[in-house]
Amino acid sequence: MAELNIEINGRPYRLACNDGEEDHLRELAGFLDQQVREIEGAFGKIGDSRTLVMAGLSIADRLSEALTRIEKLQEDLAAAQDSTRGAKEQSRKEEQALAVKIDQAAERLERLAGLLAEGA
Repeated sequence: MAELNIEINGRPYRLACNDGEEDHLRELAGFLDQQVREIEGAFGKIGDSRTLVMAGLSIADRLSEALTRIEKLQEDLAAAQDSTRGAKEQSRKEEQALAVKIDQAAERLERLAGLLAEGA
């Protein structure tokens, strides 16, 4: 288990994480620190707890929007896949119908060729 020191809003914190996750945890702490600083920039010093709650809500809002977008993209992807499957099925049916018509035309040509051969 790895331990590392991070700083959020000028305050140090010592955290533990799984080995190999240190860089990711530092990145997350940096993101939270940035959110806290933006809130303090907009509202001034409103207290650490309140600032962290507002930063958490801001991050939760962004996460909610991202999850909504992901759901929409998944729905769009499913619809596109259904459409593609439908188009492929339609194309296969059209190919089969065309193959039947070609076979019928070939039979007619063979009959005509037979009739011409008899008449010659």
